[in-house]
Amino acid sequence: MQRRNFVILGSTALASIPFMGFTGFDKAQQTILEKPSWLLKSIRDNDEGLKGFAAYKVTDPTDVYFGGYRDGSNLVNPGSCNAFLINASTAISCEESKYFKDPTLLKEIEEVLVCLHSLQHEDGTIDLLDTNFHSTPDTGFMVRALVPAYKRFKAASIKGAENACTSFELLLKNAGECLVVGGLHTPNHRWVVCAALTELHQVWPDQRYLNRINQWLAEKIDLDPDGQYTEKSTGGYSGIVDHCLVTMSVGLKNPGFLDPVRKNLQMMYYYLHPNGEVVTEASNRQDKGTIGSMDGYYYACRYMSILDNDGQMAKLCRMIETRNPNVTNGNLAVFLQDEMLWKELPSPKPLPISYAKAFPYSGVVRIRRNDWDATILSNNAGWLTFHKEKVMLQAMRVASSFFGKGQFQSTEITQDGNAWVLRNTLEGVYYQPYPANKILGDGDWEKMPKANRTQSEIQHLTTTVKITEANNGIDVDIEITGTDHVPVSLELIFRPGGVFAGLEEVVSNQTYVLKGAEGKYTVDNQSISFGPGKAEHKRYNLRGGLPTMNAPSAYITGSTPFKHTLHIS
Repeated sequence: MQRRNFVILGSTALASIPFMGFTGFDKAQQTILEKPSWLLKSIRDNDEGLKGFAAYKVTDPTDVYFGGYRDGSNLVNPGSCNAFLINASTAISCEESKYFKDPTLLKEIEEVLVCLHSLQHEDGTIDLLDTNFHSTPDTGFMVRALVPAYKRFKAASIKGAENACTSFELLLKNAGECLVVGGLHTPNHRWVVCAALTELHQVWPDQRYLNRINQWLAEKIDLDPDGQYTEKSTGGYSGIVDHCLVTMSVGLKNPGFLDPVRKNLQMMYYYLHPNGEVVTEASNRQDKGTIGSMDGYYYACRYMSILDNDGQMAKLCRMIETRNPNVTNGNLAVFLQDEMLWKELPSPKPLPISYAKAFPYSGVVRIRRNDWDATILSNNAGWLTFHKEKVMLQAMRVASSFFGKGQFQSTEITQDGNAWVLRNTLEGVYYQPYPANKILGDGDWEKMPKANRTQSEIQHLTTTVKITEANNGIDVDIEITGTDHVPVSLELIFRPGGVFAGLEEVVSNQTYVLKGAEGKYTVDNQSISFGPGKAEHKRYNLRGGLPTMNAPSAYITGSTPFKHTLHIS
């Protein structure tokens, strides 16, 4: 019966996902390997991490949340309790751990399970105290991480753990009840819920789990031709989606789920800055514009590298490990449950480091030439970044004081020869008296909509930005025409930590104006140079423009007709 269920789900999924070459999960899972040194280190790190929970434990036996764990805001949080349960269950079931079958830790596991039951609603959901209540998707996040820990805990046959195992099982099965009926908010939640249901089905086969997975799969996996998911969350949810799809592929024996993972990871080759950080400016989620890393992709990247014998993905794994040697921490139970992940990575092959590549569905153009890179962005007021290993121009912005709406951004990026072009046209209008035959006579302005008034003295402003490669950097040509005498302010926003040279301080130690031929921003021994400057006025923050960022910023000012070419290298 279980096999039949897999076949039913597999045929549905494969109808919407291209079938790719399959090298065989079962063979990989049957291979028995010794734990590698990096995994043993992760076990030791997990032991050390358990110590940190003690300060947050609710120790008053009269407290309704006794045995639970508070977060940094002093709230007993399902997430904090869940984190302890994962770490503790993994440690107590690892023979290499100093907590292996430890009775004291077993008691703490029993206590936190009681607390988690008190935090779980009757419908099986938990709360994300930051924002979501009675939340099916956050329950999915909990379940997909807890099931691997539960399986290890159960399999360890720990003396006296019968009650804890029963409590653990009930917690997860209760959660499963909400996962088969509950709704969600965002695209990635579908695959988190499906991955959680997959994990549950492997332990407690249930046709309802498969039916619900098929309902979400009927919407099809949301990968665009660029290789990106809907949320474009390169610093957050894309890596989670990749992980979830691998979980579904393994648990449901369906290799078709891996094709989106491959494409997304291959796209990420081109979203890397020279120091290994990730381009996040195009994200639709809370990671937008943050300092992003590839850490969240590691599980999927390692899995695909070994499965496909892919040297470039192996190189990406090594890069992630170099930046974060503890990248497996927090996912120890997941890495322990699949021995294929213990294998050595294939021989690495170089990642692309010299290219100009457009991602039109994401509104991104990426230019990289070895030790520097630039990102051009549509639908973004910070439409250009320029990075080196140590020093970063985080955003370039341009605004004009044009009817309070002069902050420039372009709805698209077009290519004109060797130039990438952004363009926007604004209109400013005035309005004539309201038609006499439509005036109600009560003087209420809101009852006299502008749509019924005749427009006059219409003003226009067109901004065109052209970006080309030149002299080991880029030229940014900005032209603003139409209405004359409009003040313009061009803003270069750098990441804190460096010092300016060749500029004049104008407001504070973070606001400068470039008047001369060239300015520099230097971190350690590395600089970004930019120029020439222009300083026709002192209105740096214009009405209708975005507020100044809390970061070192350099300004160039002028008025329309405005034409200026800035070289950045």
